[in-house]
Amino acid sequence: MRMYDIITKKRDGEVLSEAEIRYFVTEYTKGTIPDYQASALLMAIYFNDMTEKERATLTMAMTESGDMIDLSAIDGIKVDKHSTGGVGDTTTLILAPLVASLGIPVAKMSGRGLGHTGGTIDKLEAIPGFHVEITTDEFIDLVNKNKVAVVGQTGNLTPADKKLYSLRDVTATVNSIPLIASSIMSKKIASGADAIVLDVKVGSGAFMDHLNDAKDLAHAMVAIGKHVGRQTMAVISDMNQPLGKAIGNALEVKEAIDTLQGRGPKDLTELCLALGSQMVVLGGGADTITEARALLEAQLYNGKALEHFKSFVAAQGGDPKVVDQPDALPTAQYQVELPAQSDGVISAFSCNDVGAAAAMLGAGRTTKESSIDLSVGLVLHKKIGDHVQKGESLATIHTNHQDIEAVKEQLYKSIELTQEAVELPPLVYDTITS
Repeated sequence: MRMYDIITKKRDGEVLSEAEIRYFVTEYTKGTIPDYQASALLMAIYFNDMTEKERATLTMAMTESGDMIDLSAIDGIKVDKHSTGGVGDTTTLILAPLVASLGIPVAKMSGRGLGHTGGTIDKLEAIPGFHVEITTDEFIDLVNKNKVAVVGQTGNLTPADKKLYSLRDVTATVNSIPLIASSIMSKKIASGADAIVLDVKVGSGAFMDHLNDAKDLAHAMVAIGKHVGRQTMAVISDMNQPLGKAIGNALEVKEAIDTLQGRGPKDLTELCLALGSQMVVLGGGADTITEARALLEAQLYNGKALEHFKSFVAAQGGDPKVVDQPDALPTAQYQVELPAQSDGVISAFSCNDVGAAAAMLGAGRTTKESSIDLSVGLVLHKKIGDHVQKGESLATIHTNHQDIEAVKEQLYKSIELTQEAVELPPLVYDTITS
C-alpha cells in the first residue's frame, strides 16, 4: 500500500477503504509516513469530506493507536459528558456528582486546559488536597464505591490524535468536520464510556461560530458513536455569552457549589439539568427526559447532590469543608469592580475578549508548561438583556495585581450596550440523537 495512492484517491473525491485509513493512521503514528504526505491527505479530507463509515473508521483507528481504558469492572452503564469548550463552563463539576447521586456511574477522564482558564482538572485542584493522579484500579474502585471519580488523562491516550492535531494546527486543516469529530470521539471512546452526552457550543465564545456548523459537528459525532456501538447524543447550547457568572478556577468551583445547593445562576442550572437528564436516560436511570429532570431537580433541592459532591471530593483527597466554607478555596488578594461607563442594555458579549481578560489575570495557560493562578478570574453581574446604569458594577475582577487597567480595557471592549430592547439568545438550540 502506498500513501501516494491514498492521497490521490481522496483528492479525487473517492471513498477510502478501512485498510487504507488504518494504514495511514498506524504508519503516521509510527513515523514512517512524513508530515508532507499526511498534510496532503488532511487537506484532501478538508476539501472532499468523508462518509460516515470513513469517519467512524478514522475514529477507531485513532482510538486504537494508544491506551484504551477498560471500565468493564465498573457496575452499570458508564456515562460521560464532553463539552466542545467555552468561557465559564463549570458543568462537569456539577453534573458528575449530580448524576452520580442517582446511582449512575460517571467515570470521567479529563485534561488540563489551554487558553482562557484551566480545564476540569485544574478547577478541581483548586480544592486543597484534591488529586487526580490515581491508578486505573483505584479509579475503578472509586467509581464502584461512590459512582463518580475524575482522573487525569493518560499520556498514551490516542497518540495518533495528538500527532495529527499538531499537524492540523499548522496546516490550516483544524476546521474540518470529519477531523474535529474523529478527534473528539476517539478520546471519548478510548476513555471507556458506554454512553456519551456531547455539549456542542455555538457562538462568539465557541469553536463553532455558526449554528449550521455546530449542527453538522453534532450529527457527525452522534453518527460516529452509533457506528462504533456507543450510545451518543448531543445538545447544541449557546456560547454568545459566558455560561454562569464565574470565570476562573476557584471561582468556578464556588459557583458549582452554589449550583449544587440549588442557588446557582439560572442558565448554568438549566443547562446542567438539560445535559444531566440526557445522561440519566442513557444511563438507564429513567425512561424519559421529563422523568430524569424531575429526579435531578429533587437531588439538587434535597441536598443529596451536594452531599455526593462532598463524598467525591473527600474520596480523592480533597478537603470537603470547602462546601461549607468556600473561603478555604484560593482567594485573590484584590477584588476590583468594573463600573458601567453609561446607561443601557447589554446587547452582546465578545466571549473571547472576556476569556482573554481572565487569561491576562493568570487564570489560564498558553502552553502546557505555563502555571495557572487558581485564585484569579472574573465574576460577571450582568447578562444579555439586563439593564445597566452608569457606575453600576458590570463585573468583579479577582486579581493578585493592582495594575489591571489593560484587563479593564479588555472587558469594556467585550461588552456592548444599546438603548433598544434586546432579544435574548436561546440557551439550547437543538438536541441531536441517533
